[in-house]
Amino acid sequence: MKKKLLILFSLILTICVSSSFITASAATFNINFQPTSAAIELVNLDTDTIVYQKNADVRREPASTTKIMTFIIASEHIKDLEGTKITITKEVMNTLLGTGSSMSNIKIGDQLTALQLLNCMLIPSGNDAALFLADYVGKGDVDSFVDMMNQKAKALGCTGTHFANPHGLHDDNHYTTASDLAKITKYAMSLPHFTEITSLSRYSYKPVGGPDAGKVRNLSTTNLLIDKNTGSQYYYQYAKGIKTGHTDEAGYCLVSSATAEGYSYLCVALGSPDIDASGKAIKTRGEMVDTKKLYQWAFRNLELKKDLVSSADSIGEVKLNNAWNKDKLLLVAEKSYSAMLPANVSASSIIITKNIPKSIDAPVKKGQVIGTATLSYANQKLTTVNLVASESVERSELLHSANAVKAVFTSTWFIVIVAIIILLVIIYIILALIYNRKKKNLRKVKKYRKL
Repeated sequence: MKKKLLILFSLILTICVSSSFITASAATFNINFQPTSAAIELVNLDTDTIVYQKNADVRREPASTTKIMTFIIASEHIKDLEGTKITITKEVMNTLLGTGSSMSNIKIGDQLTALQLLNCMLIPSGNDAALFLADYVGKGDVDSFVDMMNQKAKALGCTGTHFANPHGLHDDNHYTTASDLAKITKYAMSLPHFTEITSLSRYSYKPVGGPDAGKVRNLSTTNLLIDKNTGSQYYYQYAKGIKTGHTDEAGYCLVSSATAEGYSYLCVALGSPDIDASGKAIKTRGEMVDTKKLYQWAFRNLELKKDLVSSADSIGEVKLNNAWNKDKLLLVAEKSYSAMLPANVSASSIIITKNIPKSIDAPVKKGQVIGTATLSYANQKLTTVNLVASESVERSELLHSANAVKAVFTSTWFIVIVAIIILLVIIYIILALIYNRKKKNLRKVKKYRKL
């Protein structure tokens, strides 16, 4: 029974330790301005480290940033994007009447490739293109396509996301979070064509069929962050895409990336207000301002700190049982860990909090997970890494047997049983003495009566 309990305890400890490993965590450093966007997440893509968050797990309407997920589903379900032709029908187009949708100027009767429709969807943010892609992949059932979007969101680890349509028009049941949208976008960036399309400020194409077949059409991006041709104050030379969004309910939204100084970042900014308290329109595009300032802050103030913990260095030790001539085992990090931190931060400023059991039993294998170490800076959690055995140690059967015997004789249940036995013996002796005394007295009474 004792052995079973020890095995069960070891199993529970192993599960708890294993499940605590985290590859990336959030460290919201102080920035030099107050953003207007309701929710923000800024991620360093080189280390997959979140360096700034604001309400990142609060549900927000994503507006047309929804089309990032629409791209994912369409591109993964249409095998030949350049060879697949989709016809623009009046029946599907009419479902957008009266919605105030942003359109890409595709026309009824057009025949476009799936790749052309993806460009029409992402560059000028065409709700029409998004709807026709969803209708095609869903085989005439847009709701089926939306189900695929929600399934994919779940598969990507999104916990605060639910889509109700493929384009992002207002729906009470259509929402995401800045954190979830960052996950979705990072995945989309790994797919063919996505970064190529979303980085374009201009796009020209010719319908492959229909009345306007062969005629050139030109599209312009809605993303002022990457459009230098407009002379906009929001233009940022290091920005790459990705997707804008706006509805009255969602406010202004922007998902983008930027690369400079050898580093790359992804920024999700949701819910910058488009009207003030008096109901007047706000001309300043807060999501663009926030994003540009965050990139400038990150490139100027953050740098990669390599090997904050190294797999070659000892981080702690644990008491070792049942090993011959070895009573302690050194622990090392399972992996080396680097992070984006303020440039003036030294490695000595990083606090390492260890979670190690009081002792473990041999045998132990090199690389076996024993505990964890949490790294933090200025009360900000950076990450948690596994601590593993630095070497293999065999079990001493002699010590194991001796400890097992010792454990038996010192265990509570053994002491209780011995105490019960002693008590029973004492009771038996007392009863025996009483019985013998009564028997002796009885003999005296009989002897007296004979006299």
